[in-house]
This record gives sequence, structure tokens and C-alpha cells, in this order.
Amino acid sequence: MIPDLSIDFCGLKSPNPFWLASAPPTNTGDQIMRAFDCGWGGAVWKTLGKPIENVSSRLGAINFAGQALMGLNNIELISDRPLEVNFREIAQVKKLYPKNTLIVSLMVETKEEWRDIIRRSEDAGADLLELNFGCPHGMCERGMGSAVGSEPQLLKEITSWAVDYAQVPIMVKLTPNITDIVESGLASVLGGASAISLINTIKSIIGVDLDKMVPVPRVANYSTNGGYCGPAVKPIALHMLGALARHPQIKQMNFSGIGGISNWRDAAEFIAMGASSVQVCTAVMHHGFRIVEDMIDGLSAFLTSKALLSVEQLRGQAVSSFKEWGDLDLSYRVVASIDENKCIGCNKCYVACLDGAHQCIYLPGMSSLSAKSHGHPHPPAQAIFDAHQAKKAPLVDRHECVGCNLCQLVCPVDGCITMVEQIL
Repeated sequence: MIPDLSIDFCGLKSPNPFWLASAPPTNTGDQIMRAFDCGWGGAVWKTLGKPIENVSSRLGAINFAGQALMGLNNIELISDRPLEVNFREIAQVKKLYPKNTLIVSLMVETKEEWRDIIRRSEDAGADLLELNFGCPHGMCERGMGSAVGSEPQLLKEITSWAVDYAQVPIMVKLTPNITDIVESGLASVLGGASAISLINTIKSIIGVDLDKMVPVPRVANYSTNGGYCGPAVKPIALHMLGALARHPQIKQMNFSGIGGISNWRDAAEFIAMGASSVQVCTAVMHHGFRIVEDMIDGLSAFLTSKALLSVEQLRGQAVSSFKEWGDLDLSYRVVASIDENKCIGCNKCYVACLDGAHQCIYLPGMSSLSAKSHGHPHPPAQAIFDAHQAKKAPLVDRHECVGCNLCQLVCPVDGCITMVEQIL
């Protein structure tokens, strides 16, 4: 049986959990319609408010290990297009694509402005409204964005305004630029929101132009901090999502997960950690709208492999295993095991363990004496080295191995090093 990828989000039926995040890919109706044609289930319109003038240039990136845009930084603000144009295009999109979920992201200052822009968004056909309390640059200096998201009482108050004014569900988009995401989550609940989206971008400076001695991206002779996103922020997003999804006063909310989602596996992880939908931005900016085709196929195949009939059956499955450190089983133990047939003799595991971990891996042919001279404080008896002499793979001292995983993580050969559970 083919799994059901549709989701129910705040009572709204969406064709699948894959949504575009509020960002450059959702700046126009034409973009969103092309995205829907490719298979995206929903989209969050680029944030509307008082139109501003954006800067040039706007983006900076970190590349790592041959991968471009491992992290992306932007200093772009909300929509710079007239509100009338945006609302006209929203109405057109909703008319032509009634089955897709259309969310409008909003950011204004006063109570009256919130009332007006909510009314106009609903009149244009918005299925749901996202309150942007996360933007970490430009807008927060004006008392909006993360300036609201970092103040729980203010977040609660403005959320309650929106809930009072709106006829459609309200979703609060949270900033990660705080100490405890739970405080913001509780404020969203107390303000009456129906859903939470997280995370917005992380305040950052992506780098420095060492020729001009100006941070990047450069605007003439100056720059500013921007918002950091992309694959590099995924671990931070997963942690914050999990912190809310396991909290007894927040876990009943609908969650839309955001942060470094680039493929179906990332999406499945966010859903397993409590998200109903996932929002994607950087991966689309990098590869285009058609990546959703692989996301849909991959998630469907994964659900089938797990005998799950729907996305809902996957949602939250990993939340109960997310515990505080003090709740972990300190008697549980794993040790490294190196497969001699797969080992290529690069010795990365040896160097990593010697200099960066617990000095429990030894090179083939090494003696107890040479091990001490290389910095091993307590090498095993010479008899252990002699027994291992004919092997080409490094030797793991199972009694000294603490199961830190570093050797496995640096090994370039899949499956060469495994962490074996020890029965005590």
C-alpha cells in the first residue's frame, strides 16, 4: 500500500509535509505556482509588512569539504514589493491552487497595523498566518522580528492580538537567538497560537574579506550581522524542536520544522522529532524547486520500509527517547571494532584517537615500548601486540576504549569501524 503523505495541520489538509519557507523562493506568486507544479504541498509567502528597501549585496556562504552552501548567511529583509501586488498574487495563487496550503508571513509594529494586515491577508485567501518573530537583523533594530521573539511577554501579547483579529489559525515563528526556546514556546501557547514554526535564522557574521577588511556580504565599505541557515544549522533546529515537542504544556501544538532540511532523510528526522510539516529554503536556493520530487519519493519509500501508512504515524516517534543527560544509562558501553578486510591503512582513526580522544588505538606492528614513545600512557601488554602482529588494521584496546565514536566518525570507509555493544 502506498503511504499517505498528506497531513492535517491545524485542521488544514495539505497534500504533503513539504513546504517552502518564507524567503526569496516565495517572493512572488509566479515562484510559488511553479513550486506547486513541482509538487510542494505548501508555501509560506515571503514576509509582508511595510515595504522596505533591501541592500546589495545580500548573501554570504561557507563551503565545506567540497559542498557549497554548507551554511548560508543573508542580510536581506522582508518583502520590498508593494503590499497591493503581494495580495493580488496571493489571491491568484489560492484561486488556481486551492488544494495547496498557502501561509502568509507577517511582521508589523502596532496593534492597528497587525489588525489591518491580518484582515487583508485573510481577504486575499491565506489559509494560515505565520507571525515572523525571528528575523535577527534589520527588522529587530526597529522593534520587530527577533526583538519580539526574544521577549516572551511581548511575544505572548502580540500573538494574542493576532489570535483575536484572525479567522484563520495563527502560527508563531520562533527565533533561536535566545537562551531557552521553551520560554518562547510557552509564550506562544499562552498567546493562543495554534502552531509553532522553528527555527528562524541564527544571528551571525559569515566571514571577513581579508583584502578589504570588511565582513561579508559587503555593502560598499561596510557590512552587518545577518541570519545563518543551511545544513549547518540542522542540529540546532532539531534540538529546539525536540525541546518543545517533549514539553507537557507545548507538545500538543502543531509544529512546522525549519533549519537545514535538504533531503527526505532530514525531513523524516524532523517529523520523527515532532514536526507535522517541514519548511525548506536554502536547499531550494541551491538546487531549485524540483528537489521536492526526490523528497516525496524518498519519504514514501522510507515509510513503506517501516510499514508506516502515513506521515502521522512517523510524527514524534523519536521524542520519547530525547532525555536529559542525567537520565542516561551510565552502565551502557560500546567499543570500537575495526574490520580488517575494509581497512585501507589510512591511520586516521589512530591519529584522531591519539591526539583527540583516549589513546586506545595502536598501529599495526607497534610494540609496547614504541606505543609509550608515541604518547600512549598505558599501552597493553606486549603479548597483545604480538597476537595482533599479522593483521594490517590498527588495534583497539577494548579495555581502554570509552566508545566515544570519534574513530568511526573520521574513518573514510563506510562500515569499516563499528561500535559494538558490550554485555556487562
